[in-house]
Amino acid sequence: MPCLNISTNVNLEGVDTSSVLSEATSTVAKLIGKPEAYVMIVLKGSVPMAFGGTEQPAAYGELVSIGGLNADVNKKLSAAIADILETKLSIPKSRFFLKFYDAKGSFFGWNGSTF
Repeated sequence: MPCLNISTNVNLEGVDTSSVLSEATSTVAKLIGKPEAYVMIVLKGSVPMAFGGTEQPAAYGELVSIGGLNADVNKKLSAAIADILETKLSIPKSRFFLKFYDAKGSFFGWNGSTF
């Protein structure tokens, strides 16, 4: 049920996106305490984006989860995802925002119903 959407202005052509997706999946699952089988990661590249008035590498992410989020977990998630983006996509940690949403089960659809 956790879903991490990341948009970046970095061109992903030639990037091993499978390793980004795999590492992000395991990181989110571990830190939130949910099974990897329920974690979804969406990675969109080449998105027109400016941060601080420049178009240098940057990213924006939103993480939605039914529970598992709190101030401590969010801080750890922010650091871990920023590390992944910096290592895999050369996006400086200072050029990445991550927004967190703790959703009610009835506000999250799956398998033709809600949780």
